[in-house]
Amino acid sequence: MPTTPSAPAVLRTAFQKAVASYWNTNQQDPVNLRLGEVDDLYHHHYGLGDYDPSVLEGPAETREQRMIEEMHRLETAQADVLLDHLGTVTPQDRLLDGGSGRGGTSVMAHQRFGCAVDGVSISEYQVGFANEQARKRGIDDSVKFHFRNMLDTGFETGSRRAIWTNETTMYVDLFELFGEFSRLLEFGGRYVCITGCSNDVQGLRSKAVSRIDEHYTCNIHPRSAYFKALAANGLTPINVVDLTPATIPYWELRAKSEVATGIEEAFLTAYKEGSFHYLLIAADRV
Repeated sequence: MPTTPSAPAVLRTAFQKAVASYWNTNQQDPVNLRLGEVDDLYHHHYGLGDYDPSVLEGPAETREQRMIEEMHRLETAQADVLLDHLGTVTPQDRLLDGGSGRGGTSVMAHQRFGCAVDGVSISEYQVGFANEQARKRGIDDSVKFHFRNMLDTGFETGSRRAIWTNETTMYVDLFELFGEFSRLLEFGGRYVCITGCSNDVQGLRSKAVSRIDEHYTCNIHPRSAYFKALAANGLTPINVVDLTPATIPYWELRAKSEVATGIEEAFLTAYKEGSFHYLLIAADRV
């Protein structure tokens, strides 16, 4: 197993250092932490599906906790949808979680498939948090998180049956990223991406999309860029699913909660005006 790269090799640019600093210092973000406390499964993404309106009813003193639990159900459902598209995975396979956050999807993948999973992140805080969660669950021999750059992981060529990114591709160059994933995947291996992307049919990005960029220190790519970069790196889409209608309820519920951050209006505006799409793309290595 290659040794973990040194910090200078992981954080190669000023932008990457800024992104890492954002996530390293945003340790007490109440959204992901409060939701993860429901069942000790910590995600770092948004949700899918209609929320149960009854959570807004009943005693006021317990309403916020009902909303937290419902949002956590929706974010876990999102991870399930991603895993549904990974194809056939056996316990002997190895998977990679690119930009693994606090590790929730990696834990779920191991629970579902029984295989080894490696997660990589440029946030040392996220890596430490996720490894501690794996240790607490007794799965740290199979689920490991590394302080590495997903553009240059250091893992062996052809060593992965499947790779996924869950709301992380807006932090990197897509051609460079998909080149690395194409190298890592075995022939016929699967890459699955869930991401927000701007709708370039409408031209330049909207004010709402620009606001999301600013809030998360990211660079949201246009929809067309994903398919150009996939094709250039031998990754052929087999499924493309527009998840936009399914994610709007999550944002509507979050906007009503105490963990709202103020970015909810920008997401809802962008989704509803059509300037922003929430896509799942599954592609095979050919």
